[in-house]
Amino acid sequence: MKTIRAIVELAATAQTGEVLAMATVVNVRGSAYRRPGARMLILPDGRTAGMISGGCLENDVREQARTVMATGCPRLVTYDSTAPEDIIFGLGLGCNGIVQVLIEPLLAGEPNGLLAFLGACLARRHLGKVMTLFASDDFPIGTSLMRWPDGSVACSLNDTEFTAGGLALFQELGSRRTSIRKMELADGRCGRVLVESVAPPTPLTIFGAFDDAIPVAQLAKSLGWHVTVIDARPAYATVERFPMADAVLCLRPETLSASEKFLLPRESLVMIMTHSVSHDRELLKTLLPRAPRYVGILGPKRRTEQVLEELAGEGIQFHEEILSRLHGPAGLDIGAETPEEIAISIIAEMQAVLAQREGGALRERVAPIHEPVDSTLANV
Repeated sequence: MKTIRAIVELAATAQTGEVLAMATVVNVRGSAYRRPGARMLILPDGRTAGMISGGCLENDVREQARTVMATGCPRLVTYDSTAPEDIIFGLGLGCNGIVQVLIEPLLAGEPNGLLAFLGACLARRHLGKVMTLFASDDFPIGTSLMRWPDGSVACSLNDTEFTAGGLALFQELGSRRTSIRKMELADGRCGRVLVESVAPPTPLTIFGAFDDAIPVAQLAKSLGWHVTVIDARPAYATVERFPMADAVLCLRPETLSASEKFLLPRESLVMIMTHSVSHDRELLKTLLPRAPRYVGILGPKRRTEQVLEELAGEGIQFHEEILSRLHGPAGLDIGAETPEEIAISIIAEMQAVLAQREGGALRERVAPIHEPVDSTLANV
């Protein structure tokens, strides 16, 4: 979502009606630095936001984008680095994979276009879905279908069969972020499409506003997460101390349930850094029943066990599925000591939970680093 924010912010600097170009990785085979759905916005003056590779494709894509903006015609570009030579098309690719990039023209300020859709997903903090056709003999490439965060559907092609086929693929996508599919309609028309979920910023709520919470908030914000900081003390819960946070609230733990200011989506990440056993106990009592995706707590393991035992003594117990979300002490075992090192450890564990990974060393991983793309690069 950080990339989407950068794209939306850069697009806002363009004049309404100005032709821009969006480059999107729509298909990958083999190794590649970025996965399908990676985007880069290109403005006529050469400014860009986002990345579609490790830097080896961007210059060529900029040149391709100039033609797209001048002609108004999208194009699909294939970069193939599977040949034995390291230099492919003079680009110096080294990932040993095939990457297809769709470069399409967009109008700045178009109310129902892709840029407005991405902005709505960001502003509303709600899931949206988009399908982009990148190869077909029956439909124009770049044809898109979008399910906006408010549930409305917009298609760039006035074709009820195409819309129905796309909505069915949205249903098939489920909880996955991306999928490449061959869409086949009943009348025989077909095309290859990239189907994506555009998720809102990952919500992180930090309880406790001591100095050690600052690097956690900073790292989370650098990832594009939506950061809320909550503390009971007015001197600590200030925007001046946490200028990077999206919200800073002064609330006591026992008032959370009744507070209209406090929102905790089920997909939230939570980090408890109050340095107070009584506050931690009250927070766990309130937060764990809401089943956040991750609940981290500072201090040794025995301290967390003691808090849970005290809650059990009050008749408050949690089943194993809920307790599996509790990480105490929070963080990966990287030998962290300073607040900044501890923040890296905590954020890294949160990212591992988001990606459903164990958080071990990549050199010990037997499977590929990235999940295989559910696709082939065969022609339609």
